[in-house]
Amino acid sequence: MNGRYRLDTTIVVAMLRGDPAISQRLGETDEVFISSIVLGELYYGARHSARAEENLAQIETFATEARVISCDRGTADRYGRIKNRLRIKGRSIPENDIWIAATAQQHGLTLVSRDLHFQEVNDLTLETW
Repeated sequence: MNGRYRLDTTIVVAMLRGDPAISQRLGETDEVFISSIVLGELYYGARHSARAEENLAQIETFATEARVISCDRGTADRYGRIKNRLRIKGRSIPENDIWIAATAQQHGLTLVSRDLHFQEVNDLTLETW
């Protein structure tokens, strides 16, 4: 499996917990990215956990090695398009996930997630690991 992938929070959490299937899949990829939104969700989750200091240290290590994509004007435009299409379809997904989908679309990346609601987003290349 080759390609360029954008990881959702569910996949990063599984990786940080040592999921061997995720580690194997990541070892077979060409390029892996996360968005600043995912990083924010990770920091929030760590601070909300019973092992905050340990989890924050793990995220810090991960963040120094990760290729992080920030949101910009192009991301905002895609976010608006995605959210409007979801409104027209009568569907909604969490706000952060709209931003996550927008960054994947903007950069032509396959989004990897275990959240099935991403299937509601048109023109999003999605894989479930």
